[in-house]
Amino acid sequence: MRNILIVAGGAVAVAAIVAGVYFGTRPPAPGPAPVAVAATADKAALMAVQPGDHVLGDPKAPITIIEYASLTCSHCAHFHTQILPDLKKKWIDTGKVKLVYRDYPLDQIAVKAAQIAECAGNDKYFGVIDIIFRGQPQWATGADPIAELSKPLRIAGLGEAEIKACLANDAMMAPVLNDYRSGEALGVNATPTLFIGGKLYRGSRSVEDIDSELGKIAK
Repeated sequence: MRNILIVAGGAVAVAAIVAGVYFGTRPPAPGPAPVAVAATADKAALMAVQPGDHVLGDPKAPITIIEYASLTCSHCAHFHTQILPDLKKKWIDTGKVKLVYRDYPLDQIAVKAAQIAECAGNDKYFGVIDIIFRGQPQWATGADPIAELSKPLRIAGLGEAEIKACLANDAMMAPVLNDYRSGEALGVNATPTLFIGGKLYRGSRSVEDIDSELGKIAK
C-alpha cells in the first residue's frame, strides 16, 4: 500500500491508505535497520541538494541528512521539536551537517500547510516550519485547520489574506509536488523518513541513534 498523489483541476490531493489510517498518525514500530539505496544515476542525483531545496545549516557541510516529512505527522513534529534541536546544536550549527528538508504530505491539509510554508520565502521558511510543527496539536485538530494555522503564522506575516492568496497560487504548489515525487523515487512511503549518509532510515529515531550514525560517518 502506498500514498498516491493526485493532480486534478489545479489542486493536489494526497491520499494515504493504511487500514484507514494515514502514515505518521500513530506510533510506528521501532525503526528498522537502515536500508542501502541502490545507487542509480537518478537516485544518486536526488541524494544531492536540488535546486529549490530548503537547507538548514551550511550548504557546504560534509554530511547530509535528507528529511521527508508531512506537516500533519505527529512523529515528524516530535522530531522537529524534540530531536532536531539537539542535533542542530551539536552537528548543524558547528558546520558538520546540513539538513535538507523535503515535503512528503500525507493528506490534503499537509499539502496546503506545505504550500503556505513555501510562500513564506527562504528567509522565513524554517521559522515557519517550526511554528507549524510546534502548534500542530492545536491547528491540525481544528474544524478548519488552515484557519487555525493562520493564527500563529501572523507573526511571520502570513495572516488569512496572505494565506488565501498563497493557496490560490498554483505555482507555489510545484515545489511540494517535486519533493513528493523525489521521495517516491527514493522509496519513501511513510514519514518521517531520513537519509543519513545515503542510507534510508524509516520510523522514529532517538537523538542517540542519529548521533551514533553521524559519529560513524564523521570518523
